[in-house]
Amino acid sequence: MRAREAIADAAARIVAHQGVRDFSLARRKAGARLGIDDERLLPTNEEIEAALRARQNLFAAATQQDALRVRREAAAAAMEFLAGFQPRLAGTVLEGSADGHTPVCLHLFSDDMFALMERLVGAGIPFDQRARRVRFAGGREAHVPLFSFEADDVAFELMLFDRDGLREAPLDTVHARPQRRAARAEVLALLGGLPQRP
Repeated sequence: MRAREAIADAAARIVAHQGVRDFSLARRKAGARLGIDDERLLPTNEEIEAALRARQNLFAAATQQDALRVRREAAAAAMEFLAGFQPRLAGTVLEGSADGHTPVCLHLFSDDMFALMERLVGAGIPFDQRARRVRFAGGREAHVPLFSFEADDVAFELMLFDRDGLREAPLDTVHARPQRRAARAEVLALLGGLPQRP
């Protein structure tokens, strides 16, 4: 196995077993473990993602598909609960590489952050609130309110964009292109294509 492939595989193992979602961190850790620090030998995010999917297919196909279904079902339920905020599913739960460590990432849209807080508090959902830095095409950056909580053993991350945020998705951290987003109807359609849980 070439050095680049070995680092991609080691980084994929770190992502799969340690729940690390930052590919840059996983790449650096993997390179350090293998004693390789030459930037030219380090794999791209796409190569790490491909190694992660190959690892999931080889070693954890059944458990990964079950974890994905659980998260998509949880996403669909949360999207119904948060319908007033025009929710969209984003990230690895949408893309299909989510596992048992992966939070459900929903993009919500409102100019009133307190309305979301009231919705969560009114339902008795304890949450942590902070901001996440996101990048957009053209180099623009923004700090977006992020609400995180856990429900039925599934972690959630709600990112609250203003209403105009529906027009432009932030860049994903793997491919540096606008994130794909899905409305609830598409999530339900995706669930129809997954194997049923016993």
